[in-house]
Amino acid sequence: MRRAAIERLLPAAYQRAAGPGSVLGALLDVMEALHAPDEAVLADVDALFGPYRTPDGFVAYLTRWVAMDHVVAAPRADAPLPLPAGRLRDLVAHGALLARWRGTPYGMRTALELATGVTGFVLDEPPERPFHLVVRVPPAAADRRALVTRIVRGRETGGGHRRGRHRGPARPGPAAHARAGRRRARRRGGDGARGRPGARTRTPRSAREPS
Repeated sequence: MRRAAIERLLPAAYQRAAGPGSVLGALLDVMEALHAPDEAVLADVDALFGPYRTPDGFVAYLTRWVAMDHVVAAPRADAPLPLPAGRLRDLVAHGALLARWRGTPYGMRTALELATGVTGFVLDEPPERPFHLVVRVPPAAADRRALVTRIVRGRETGGGHRRGRHRGPARPGPAAHARAGRRRARRRGGDGARGRPGARTRTPRSAREPS
């Protein structure tokens, strides 16, 4: 905010006292200098949210907006990014496309190609294991195995309909164990007296209607 604009907000008596060389005039100059950095940011605030215009330090934050933050997840805040900032910008820019094709071979392949800069990923769905994908990594991306694994697991647990497998079967997480436990409980309940047609059940004395 310019000094003249700040001065116009003051009462008339203060405006007359804010002449050149006055204490109040010096304070207004300081206020203008303090506002300058923030006003410069606000004047170009849309650049912060553009994947190809935002500063490098802000790109990782934008991955949270498009559900790709698992790519940069690190155990330490000061850990380096697992891929160049340019690749990360590509992932953010294609976030809507990747979300639309999540859970499909095309979506998985596109995410891997954008993150690694390498083409030639092959995704197979074995007929004996429906809803599972086997990811075959091309030789040019062999040195990016950790990044590939992180992307495959992230796309697998982030709401997709297919499970991915990269060099070995995918391990079920806590949610999968919980679902399996509920299925077993339902099966046990269905084998009991209540689950058999025509079976007789005993009503507790406290729950019977009064005579």
